[in-house]
Amino acid sequence: IPFNVSSVREVLPGKDYFIPNTFNKISPENVDLSTFIGKLKEKNLPVEKAIFSSFNGISPMFAREILYRSGLSPEVVTFDLREMEFTHLHNTFNNVMDLVISEKPCPCIYYDNDLPVDFSIIDMEQFNNIYKKKTFETISEMLISFYMEKNTKNLIKQKSSDMRQHVQTLLSKDRKKISLWDKQLEDTKKADKYKVYGELLTTYGYSVEPGATKTTCLNYYTNEEITIPLDKDLSAIDNAKKYFDKYNKLKRTKEAVTKQYEETMDEINHLESILTSIDLSENDEDLKEIKKEMVESGYAKNQGKNSKAKASNGKNGPLHFVSSDGYDIFVGKNNIQNEYLTFKLATGNDWWFHAKNMPGSHVIVKTKDGELPDRTFEEAASLAAYYSKGRENPKVEIDYIQKKHVKKPNNGAKGFVVYYTNYSLMATPKKLL
Repeated sequence: IPFNVSSVREVLPGKDYFIPNTFNKISPENVDLSTFIGKLKEKNLPVEKAIFSSFNGISPMFAREILYRSGLSPEVVTFDLREMEFTHLHNTFNNVMDLVISEKPCPCIYYDNDLPVDFSIIDMEQFNNIYKKKTFETISEMLISFYMEKNTKNLIKQKSSDMRQHVQTLLSKDRKKISLWDKQLEDTKKADKYKVYGELLTTYGYSVEPGATKTTCLNYYTNEEITIPLDKDLSAIDNAKKYFDKYNKLKRTKEAVTKQYEETMDEINHLESILTSIDLSENDEDLKEIKKEMVESGYAKNQGKNSKAKASNGKNGPLHFVSSDGYDIFVGKNNIQNEYLTFKLATGNDWWFHAKNMPGSHVIVKTKDGELPDRTFEEAASLAAYYSKGRENPKVEIDYIQKKHVKKPNNGAKGFVVYYTNYSLMATPKKLL
């Protein structure tokens, strides 16, 4: 940080280090009770905010930890604390600070599934029932791991942004088509009515007076009277022909639009699965495989002569986990991997898992005889929930079935399957460590 960035404090090789203005904060070491109470009572703030705004080096997370260990409510403000509560809070504060300056720190990173949430040099009791913890031998190892993982996630997100935007643009166009065709299909619902008008006019046309603008007759399909609008310049038979023409036109429209509608819905489902695959990507190879699929499906252009050769170096592949009961579990991160798992790796008695009615990974559990412990079913289902579009939901419904009952539809896109009988269970999205 040179002078043109900060005239208050330069951070450069050879420059003396000094603590910048900390807005009257004091050191958190060896704070006596009267000083502690005096600092917190300077402003009537929530206790958590009062702690991290009064002492150097105390982050909001550490302030929450102190409050959590003291058992005080996060909403309590300093002016509402009684003397006994101040004393208890002060003791907790000093206990936490003793852990911080201990010669035996406990460096650890807390994960929400596989995403690093925060790190600490002491055990954060507030996180113990929320996040998974990974401990390290040294603080340096912890920091390197935390920022490498954060950096990797950010890099993948940046590299996939153009691809994501392209898929979202295609999805937007397809959804506009669906909206238009919904209106056209709604109009085609009149077709049957026009057919009935034509048939009734053919039957009862002899009784229609020339120049009539409507006629009422018995609808022999419902045994109720019906009034049919007429063009007064046409005969009853010509009016019937006009209604038959309308019927045939709407019928042709319905057939054409229905086909386009189904094809576009298939494309939307495919694009949404690609979008989910992008979200699940963990490295460059994952993105290359997705790009390859997009080129093969006609959603993207092949950039250059060597693009196909560079699509994958063969080192990437599905994720592999081992269940608590020792069963191998494989998870596809994109449609190419899903296709491989279900139709190459899996055999008939293996179990296949997938999030119900949403894009997600194929999860395969290997077993020779088709038997699995309940715990393995639950762990595989949790993985299928985590590697799906519903990974942020508290619960996801998972379909599971033996692989021999899973089929690939004719002309189906990579990774798309059909099955007609299955079991289901609700699972919490969770990744096995």
